[in-house]
Amino acid sequence: MLAAHGDRRVDPYYWLREKDNPEVIAYLEAENSYADAVLAPTLALQETIYREIVGRVQETDTSAPTLYEGWWTYTRTVEGLDYEIYCRRHRTMEAPEEVLLDGNELAKGHEYFDLGYVERSLDDKLLAYAVDLDGSERHELRFRDLATGADLDDVIRGVYYGSAWSADSRTFFYVMPDVAVRPYQVWRHVLGTPAKDDVLVMQEDDERFELSVEQTKSERYVIFTSTSQVTSESRFIRSDQPEAEPELVEARRHGIEYNIDHQGDRFLILTNDGARNFRLMAAPVSSPGRASWEEVVPERAGVRLNFTDVHIDHVVLGERSEGLQLLEVLDSNTGDLHVVTQPDPAYTAFPGSDPNYDSPVMRFYYTSLTVPFSAVDYDMRTRDRTVVKEQPVRGGYDRANYVTERLWAVAKDGVRVPMAIVYRRGIRRDGSSPALLNGYGAYELSSDPMFDPARLTMLDRGFVFAIAHVRGGGEMGREWYEDGKFLHKTNTFTDFIACAEQLVELGYTNPRRLAIRGRSAGGLLIGAVLNMRPDLFACAVAQVPFVDALTTMLDDKLPLTVNEFDEWGNPADADFYRYMKAYSPYDNVRAAAYPALLVTAGLNDPRVSYWEPAKWVAKLRSLNHGDRAVLLKTEMGSGHSGPSGRYDSWREEALITAFVLDQVAS
Repeated sequence: MLAAHGDRRVDPYYWLREKDNPEVIAYLEAENSYADAVLAPTLALQETIYREIVGRVQETDTSAPTLYEGWWTYTRTVEGLDYEIYCRRHRTMEAPEEVLLDGNELAKGHEYFDLGYVERSLDDKLLAYAVDLDGSERHELRFRDLATGADLDDVIRGVYYGSAWSADSRTFFYVMPDVAVRPYQVWRHVLGTPAKDDVLVMQEDDERFELSVEQTKSERYVIFTSTSQVTSESRFIRSDQPEAEPELVEARRHGIEYNIDHQGDRFLILTNDGARNFRLMAAPVSSPGRASWEEVVPERAGVRLNFTDVHIDHVVLGERSEGLQLLEVLDSNTGDLHVVTQPDPAYTAFPGSDPNYDSPVMRFYYTSLTVPFSAVDYDMRTRDRTVVKEQPVRGGYDRANYVTERLWAVAKDGVRVPMAIVYRRGIRRDGSSPALLNGYGAYELSSDPMFDPARLTMLDRGFVFAIAHVRGGGEMGREWYEDGKFLHKTNTFTDFIACAEQLVELGYTNPRRLAIRGRSAGGLLIGAVLNMRPDLFACAVAQVPFVDALTTMLDDKLPLTVNEFDEWGNPADADFYRYMKAYSPYDNVRAAAYPALLVTAGLNDPRVSYWEPAKWVAKLRSLNHGDRAVLLKTEMGSGHSGPSGRYDSWREEALITAFVLDQVAS
């Protein structure tokens, strides 16, 4: 029995939270066995799809190399191996290869493996790398001598994402999480000293905030940032003064966000202070507080500034306008602005990992629903673009065989909701085609149209693939996000339903052939719309879904809960409690004929606890009037991201695709 605000909820599956209970593990393993049994007739199809996916991937491949400080650095993959190999060559790509780090060697003997980060020292003699071996997102930090290839004796356990080297290449800053897996401390480690002697540099005591550390692109400063969902605050030290006390830029004020980077004798500050959709400011390094901020790029109607990539003479502005992610270049000497023109009407473009602060050339990545990823070098002075590498697609892919469109659905309150779709040329618009509609809609994150070779398996079988750019995401600016959170969250769900209805109305599909899919917060979206309109969909895939929202948000001992109050609201407030209870998928499962459902979970998931999808599936089964399968697949050795190796990830994708194909078969 769960009680709050005079309301009592009966939760017969609450016991599934007992991770250390052998009966819970047995329950999850039994669910896996049941799912395997139900999916057994699709095994041959799964294998076919898996072979198709692998057959479209250049398994042995090399990333676009980057030249920095005399070294060409790149990663490569090898056919049959799961993980990337980090390499470099001196001066020329014809020089002998040096292997810096081989993920396949590090992963040997482990069911799960993920690199949290790989950071070279400023003198290019050392590499810091953090390894997660169970999906918990707590990493083991090690340091490698690049001259010998051997790891140093220094080992630090339990670290989180985020790190920075100092200028001496002996001092390293790292982040530690608390018991709720909230990054809340930054520590300083000096190579060759015991971890017990490391120095606590900063600690964030407000549970709504997370602490991070990073180095500026100029490598002259280390930035420490405390961030909640709606507020931020930064401090800095000079990189060559690692023992200095971090200096505050501007004290936090609720609802004011800012982040900083360094250029010349000033800091550049991207902020929503006085600008709902953000503007770019500058302040002297010697006087960085708000009183010294001067406007560099003002807020502009319909343009949401969302990131900067700083070079010595230019600033690349990432901005979102009419749902597209654009790149705009600011000449810091003249103040001139120009948008980087792109060859397609609908696309995604974002900066790459080029570390060259002094260069007038920026590296960015370009893709769309029909265009494979390309690494492009763009000269910000001449505006010349050079495609350094395009993602190869094996199997004779021809983009001319596929059509991408942008549609607009009208939501319940009259708001127009954009949708990106792609399909193989020649499908009939008579409602007979199968379709898969994806959605997310939270945290101001955007579901940008990107190419995925695995998607061709569905497109070549006549599917329409669509992305619903629902409110709660960041596709249409800050207002779009704010209209899909807190006490407006249900707009996310009704937007998605409007997109599904539009696909049906325009003849792209029909409810008997319409599948939907979402992950994490997108899984909450899937759960909510299934409760609202179970008749509209043939099947659904919900991966690590946040479906027990009310119970989780009432438990401030769980990872991330307090930090999430600024996204979902705090149900300790009766208004938020009632509103959240009205849409939380687990609390609103009802007696109805639900479509077929495949749900995934990760036993070690620190973001969405495994019991949320497990409880949801159990409750769905108890009230479902339909006869279609409701399945739960739990990864028993991983976390939020699912299987870690690329081949296992492709097998998971083949399983999901086979499930969808089987359920929407005519």
